Amino acid sequence: MPTASSEPERLLVAIQHPAHVHFYRHAIRELEADHEISIVVRDSEVATDLLDAYGFEYDVIGRSASGVRLLAAQGLYEARMLRRARAFEPDVMTAIGGSAVAHVARAVGAKSVVFTDTEHAALTNKLMAPFADEIWTPECFHADFGAKQVRYPGYHELAYLHPDRFTPDESIREDVGLGSDEEYVVLRLVSWEASHDAGAGGIDDVGDVVDRLEATGVRVLITAEGDLPSRVRNRQVDIEPHRMHDLLAGASLFVGEGATMAAESAVLGTPAVYVNTLRMGYTDELEARYGLLYNCQGSFRHRMALDVAESILSGEEDRDWESARERLLDEKVDTTDVILGALTGDGSY
Repeated sequence: MPTASSEPERLLVAIQHPAHVHFYRHAIRELEADHEISIVVRDSEVATDLLDAYGFEYDVIGRSASGVRLLAAQGLYEARMLRRARAFEPDVMTAIGGSAVAHVARAVGAKSVVFTDTEHAALTNKLMAPFADEIWTPECFHADFGAKQVRYPGYHELAYLHPDRFTPDESIREDVGLGSDEEYVVLRLVSWEASHDAGAGGIDDVGDVVDRLEATGVRVLITAEGDLPSRVRNRQVDIEPHRMHDLLAGASLFVGEGATMAAESAVLGTPAVYVNTLRMGYTDELEARYGLLYNCQGSFRHRMALDVAESILSGEEDRDWESARERLLDEKVDTTDVILGALTGDGSY
């Protein structure tokens, strides 16, 4: 555990994904009264929409990219971050993943505090680890970064979905046209464009999923990063991104390819069927320790996911989801407290 030190006055926070906005937002609000904070963002429409929705000021210093353009985009992103850091003179720089933050912080003499929960982001982890001062991970994280690694009993999602931080707004039902007692499933499809998703796979046939789930009597609401087949396009929900957690909290089930949204559902007490060839320490633990998430991998993941989903919706898979969530919350911490301790040098939570 890092030793306590005097609180830094200037913090630079780098946002590279919409989930990072949620992760940092409560900590930023608590710190901004006594610290000067600069938020820089690698632009994505959802990330900037979220920053706008929460009233944060920020500077866009890079664009998202994939494939052969990724290396050039990363170089430009780091160059612009270096320029911003030299002007701002931060005491501490922080990010999730954080290879750029680790490099730039070393160049400007700032302390780098990096958070990660994604073992298969191998290239990012390899570029980040030698330069970062502290690497904070959940206890269930499989990889070992040595003496600079700090493990804590929590998940990234508990920085914003811990009950001390989040209360679901049930008006979301009316917003998406649901009846007051209507059961629904959230189906999440990802774009597979992220560098750490290379070679991975998920759902084989979205139409088949919709048909099988709707046959149980529920309504299927789809959130997707790409285009949908025409026959299921009318199931896609159009809500503001910061309302997604309200939708997950009221669902009977989550089925999807995104690990973050699967974990969000699980910590909210909504059982999650995660359909992806990739798995992480937190998806393993949410399944093995709490039974709130079902990992569906391998060649038969599509069929396995549908079988599990049907057994949950029919009541054949009879678990007390709320009790499982209560146990999770009893054993895990509010991750915003972890972030605050890491960024102020307190190290306590």
